[in-house]
Amino acid sequence: MKLKKINEKLQEALLDLGFTEANYLQHQTFSTLKSGVDCIVISPKESGKSTTIVLNVIQKLVSEGEESPRALIIVEDKAKVLAMEELFEQLGSKTNLRVYGIHDKGDMEYDKNYISTGIDVLIGTPNRLGDMFTTAGYNVNRLKMFILDDADAILKLRHETKIMRISNSIARTQRLIFSEQLTDRIEILAEKMLLEPFLFKIE
Repeated sequence: MKLKKINEKLQEALLDLGFTEANYLQHQTFSTLKSGVDCIVISPKESGKSTTIVLNVIQKLVSEGEESPRALIIVEDKAKVLAMEELFEQLGSKTNLRVYGIHDKGDMEYDKNYISTGIDVLIGTPNRLGDMFTTAGYNVNRLKMFILDDADAILKLRHETKIMRISNSIARTQRLIFSEQLTDRIEILAEKMLLEPFLFKIE
């Protein structure tokens, strides 16, 4: 995949999967996302938003070495949690990244116990993540990336309060919003949550 300074382990996994070229969305966003600035990425359905998220999380966390950084990814529902876990399994196959997904139908006590053993990437639905952060009090000081995928769909369900509560508990991190459309709700949330974000609008 022809992206500048991509991590070797990520490159190996991509080649094994037969990916030799980045798609348009990945080409356009990779360097900016890699730089660590806050971003809003607006791109059509099936344009590779989830793959773009996974590529950039692996790139950032693997290159950090021994500090065991974290990434938190909020997705719409159980199906999206499972799909993103599978993407990490494929694209992160050459790394030791520990990825775990939680959703509304899971066992919260089991989830808490598993997370307490140490993970690098936590994927979850707004409801379950909101409950977990309220009751478990996780240390988020080392969180490197806070990502909202499917933002338009999530905000239609009025999860702004949960998302802001989680975001407000995190001091410094890169915040990213991915969506198919730039709605009023996304603009309001971005104004509250992101710091001078870079906006990508991919047709």
